[in-house]
Amino acid sequence: MQNKFKNPAPGKIVNIDGHNMHIFSAGQGDRTLVFMSGHATACPTLDFKPLWSLLTDEYKIAVVEKFGYGWSDITKAPRDLDTMLAHTREALKLAGFAPPYVLVPHSLSGLEAVYWAQKYPQEITAIIGLDPSVPDAAEALKLTFLTKIAVNITSFISRLGMSESTAQKALNENYPSFQSASLTDSDREALIEIFQRRTYTADMLREMSNNQEYVKMIRSLSLPSNVPVYFFSSDFKDAAKLGLKPEEFLQFHKNFLSNFKNAKHTILDCGHYIHSYEPEKIASEIKLFFENFER
Repeated sequence: MQNKFKNPAPGKIVNIDGHNMHIFSAGQGDRTLVFMSGHATACPTLDFKPLWSLLTDEYKIAVVEKFGYGWSDITKAPRDLDTMLAHTREALKLAGFAPPYVLVPHSLSGLEAVYWAQKYPQEITAIIGLDPSVPDAAEALKLTFLTKIAVNITSFISRLGMSESTAQKALNENYPSFQSASLTDSDREALIEIFQRRTYTADMLREMSNNQEYVKMIRSLSLPSNVPVYFFSSDFKDAAKLGLKPEEFLQFHKNFLSNFKNAKHTILDCGHYIHSYEPEKIASEIKLFFENFER
């Protein structure tokens, strides 16, 4: 069952296989934009707010918080692509959303979005990638044994209990959305609580261990070349911190986009959480992208 939070979930809680999953919704319009969070982003609803708050005037917004994220339950559910996709599709249905969808994945969920379009292309109008992972990039980012140990230690410490001040300090240093003017004081209070309780959960750790399996599954199927795609890429300087070459990661995006008939690409001079650093630019480009659809 869902643990009680001091700050209640702002969206709808739906039951999936006996567990509670949180789906946030806002906005109005004919298109539904489904935001899919990057790996280990503690609170997707508030992390994406700098961007989705600029889109609610023209589009319906749905932010899916998978198990182990945000206000959703921590579970022992499998974290393979088929199971996660089934959960997401069912949660959207229960929350009152129907396809087709525009998928808006950040980081690792780029793989989930591509797989969704491979399996159910009729459900997907377009993919708007927010510095999304692609198969070549996911392979290059194979976690070392020492990195896995560090992540598991962080997870263990957070399970013992993270103080409010520690959580606030970590958010200030690592989550640009925390300082966004789009967040209210109540939002920040909620984000601190969620971060205390949803840092490297068991669900997130199982996703991390399955990363290379996701790549294999995507490569076993044809890419959905008819689905329109727009990628927003960061400067990839974060990759350099891991000893990797930023220009190689940018080329991974360019190579992947070459497989699509209708692909657009914008490179932004900012970090990986591009929806927090450049929300106005991205929102404006998304609207132009769909205006061109209708011409």
